[in-house]
Amino acid sequence: MLELAAHILDIAENSVRAGARLIEIDIHEDTVKDSLSIKIIDDGHGMKQEEINRALDPFYTTKTVRRVGLGIPLLADAAQRSGGHLNLESQEGKGTTIKATFGLSHVDRQPMGNITSTLIILIAGNSDVDFFYKHRHNDRQFELDTRVIRKEIEDVPINHPEILKYIRGVLEEGFSEIKPES
Repeated sequence: MLELAAHILDIAENSVRAGARLIEIDIHEDTVKDSLSIKIIDDGHGMKQEEINRALDPFYTTKTVRRVGLGIPLLADAAQRSGGHLNLESQEGKGTTIKATFGLSHVDRQPMGNITSTLIILIAGNSDVDFFYKHRHNDRQFELDTRVIRKEIEDVPINHPEILKYIRGVLEEGFSEIKPES
């Protein structure tokens, strides 16, 4: 994976497979501390202690379609290459939290990539899951909560093309508001 957005997509898809009904994605860019953090929290079935212990092993997976589980190990490697680290917490029956930190300006930090498209893919492909996205850049913050959108659209499916177009517009506007001024 060449961009952080791809890591986010992969981890969130793991959350969906783990039965999550709510996935929170929190990105915090802090130029003063020169840090970037990505935290993904889900309310899925969580992991047993043995699974937690082995989650950073690329040759371990609970998936039956392939023999390797590269998502978490690749994210951990990306964080470490930029002077950061990965923390994994999970409790069986309660969910999982993954937090990766990166050196924001580190030469080896992967680019963020297209977060808007990543979120649209997640929402469109998992219409029965709610997503809460928060992005902070220093003192500016943007949030998107599909639970709020669902209340506004009532019985229209959240993955309806017009609703996805609306969500894309909200995301693009939100990102433009938190971008650093040039």
